[in-house]
Amino acid sequence: MSHKAWMKTVPTENCDVLMTFPDTTDDHTLLWLLNHIRLGIPELIVQVRHHKHTRVYAFFVTATYESLLRGADEIGLRKPVKAEFGGGMRSFSCEEDYIYENIENELYFFTSQERQNIIRYWLENLRAKQGESLHNIQFLEGQPIIPELAAGGVIQQVFPLHEQRILKRLMKSWVQAVCEAQPLDEICDYFGVKIAMYFAWLGFYTSAMVYPAVFGSILYTFTESDQTSQDICCVVFAIFNVIWATLFLEEWKRRGAEFAYKWGTLDTPAESIEEPRPQFRGIKRISPVTSTEEFYYPPWKRLLFQCLVSLPVCLACLSFVFLLMLGCFQLQEFVLSIQELPRIIRFLPKIVLAVIVTTCDEVYKKIAYWLNDMGAW
Repeated sequence: MSHKAWMKTVPTENCDVLMTFPDTTDDHTLLWLLNHIRLGIPELIVQVRHHKHTRVYAFFVTATYESLLRGADEIGLRKPVKAEFGGGMRSFSCEEDYIYENIENELYFFTSQERQNIIRYWLENLRAKQGESLHNIQFLEGQPIIPELAAGGVIQQVFPLHEQRILKRLMKSWVQAVCEAQPLDEICDYFGVKIAMYFAWLGFYTSAMVYPAVFGSILYTFTESDQTSQDICCVVFAIFNVIWATLFLEEWKRRGAEFAYKWGTLDTPAESIEEPRPQFRGIKRISPVTSTEEFYYPPWKRLLFQCLVSLPVCLACLSFVFLLMLGCFQLQEFVLSIQELPRIIRFLPKIVLAVIVTTCDEVYKKIAYWLNDMGAW
């Protein structure tokens, strides 16, 4: 409710990322974090607001255009270059900012997701100093503050805000459109390359499925009822699927490369797109590869945790689910063996199984998060 309330009742022109807190948050916590953000990330503009209906405090976070330019330079954001300077995509540089398209236009040079990515990068890289603490949370030296507070429940949620104007345009040209091509460039500009690439693949896959569907329908129509004819048709359809799958993969490689080149991620290494996991913990050392300071966690400790904790926990969860399923099946047989029971009672085992599956899904999700956090330190 607070998520929707903030979006509906507060103007968002001067806000890119919203950080909300539980209604029990005290002033000391807010002032502590606000002071760390303003001192550690002077590029950000933070406004503190309180919603009177939900009683939730929030930080409205944004940045000036000049700060965003420096942030784009810092993270190596790729932007299109003017035709007179060679065109194509290039990592942004403040020293040569004049070569980039629309650099003079503050409203259109950065998309909303680019602004939000820069701000998120700053927030996730706000590091703690040695010996810092907040309430019962003890920070390690160099540990990211925002992810740790979010994991501890001090921060309720951190999320980017939508732009209603663009959403309405996408609603008409994408969601409500029938038999029209997806506006992939607009999706990329608003949601980013990953989301756009997913929907590009989804559209390509859906279109490609027409061929086996049509061929299979024709084959089924003209197949005789005798076993020999059905066997021949099955072999023919299997051969067709093998050829179709091969052509589908090769064609998607070409189509995906076109999108990657168009959106400027073709020659971008994966490690420069994804930041290191902020929750990673370890000891500081000098990297033998890059000769820079980094956090290091011995592989033997991770392997030991996986063998002594992760594997037994996973096996225990699987065994528990297996036994529950057997119990539900036995209950189903017992209920069906009693003819006098009302018909609605016969559905009881299925209802029990559905409740158990839903409950286990929530419990196992929390266990999976815990194992992932503990096993990847």
